[in-house]
Amino acid sequence: MPHGERLVQKVSATRTFARIAPHVIPALDRAVHRLTRGKVLLSARMLPGVILTATGARSGQPRRTPLACLPQDDGGWLLIGSNFGRPGHPAWTGNLLKNPEAEVSWRGRDIPVRARLLTGEERARAWRAARDFWPPYAAYQARVEREIRLFRLDRR
Repeated sequence: MPHGERLVQKVSATRTFARIAPHVIPALDRAVHRLTRGKVLLSARMLPGVILTATGARSGQPRRTPLACLPQDDGGWLLIGSNFGRPGHPAWTGNLLKNPEAEVSWRGRDIPVRARLLTGEERARAWRAARDFWPPYAAYQARVEREIRLFRLDRR
């Protein structure tokens, strides 16, 4: 692993990062994504990323959220509701629970998807893959009481 990537993982696992990142990273991602017409996500320089468009659970309005993801070999995606290791599930996970039909912007293409909350052994396998892919997820889980939600997105 390159030194720079180790440093980013170390910083990403800190509580300070958890306080600041949720306010800075999504705003930067949305701006750059818009300016590049969906071709670039800054956070995707370290982790693959999508822009999830889901229907708000309470508002019924479209909600766009830049998220890290784990692309799957069969063309789907795994999303991790880590919320940077902060208490409380991120809003997008509640939106997908209520309205699983959504869309992702992936490499400049908008793709309709259906989300499914993972449970049991399927969740355990996905969680191991997520931790292997991005070790700071283990630090995020250690900081919170809740079980981090994992979603599988399949193309519709």
